[in-house]
Amino acid sequence: MKIATWNINSLTVRLPQVLDWLAANPVDVLCLQELKLSDDKFPFNELEAAGYHSAVFGQKTYNGVAILSRTPLRGILKNIAGFPDEQSRVIAATLDLPDGREVRIVNGYFVNGQAPDSDKFAYKMRWLTGLQDWLRQELTAHPQLVLLGDFNITADDRDSYDPVGLRETIHHTTEERQHFQALLDLGLNDAFRLFDQPEKSYSWWDYRMLGFQKNRGLRIDHILVSDALKPSVKACAIDRLPRKNKQPSDHTPVIMEL
Repeated sequence: MKIATWNINSLTVRLPQVLDWLAANPVDVLCLQELKLSDDKFPFNELEAAGYHSAVFGQKTYNGVAILSRTPLRGILKNIAGFPDEQSRVIAATLDLPDGREVRIVNGYFVNGQAPDSDKFAYKMRWLTGLQDWLRQELTAHPQLVLLGDFNITADDRDSYDPVGLRETIHHTTEERQHFQALLDLGLNDAFRLFDQPEKSYSWWDYRMLGFQKNRGLRIDHILVSDALKPSVKACAIDRLPRKNKQPSDHTPVIMEL
């Protein structure tokens, strides 16, 4: 089984890229973030024709998340239980495996936070705390769980092209990284770091100043797996090719194989 995450930065603009990528990389599950469209605008028919069921939590112009799966999804939940939020940031669903087991998929578009000491950063801290409280319950109910998406956090200095110059700026703050560690402490594991990886491996590059061409990037798109699933993880890698597309997303897919 292959599970992938991709912040598509507008599905309206990049649906052809998603369909092309799925044709070339027929993953079992693809989690999308930043749909930037409402549910009534979601391309259900096109994705069904490509062989995927869709669970969607859209929002006009901003945010929006979706889980695409080759097999039906059940137990769909939108946003963090117990944390009131007007933003469409989280969707969770259960996937039944052929051997009778189940995997809980939690797809999140984490709060960006803008800048330390801003109101948006304070919202990010509250949101991350709410996420941890809810995931603790989810992990009890669903031991085989995958949390993935655009975290807007570099886990450590290896995930930044300039860890010294960007220290304590957004995505690099001590507070954000403490929250990332708190997620691991729940019983989750960074699938990418379970394997030897090339240095300077990133999943996001700024559109400006030749960010991709100069590999001035960040690894902020993550796949975390529960302790129960960790032994089943066979590979995890970043696919840089879609970032070379014409009018690409500023993010590129991350793929895990179970």
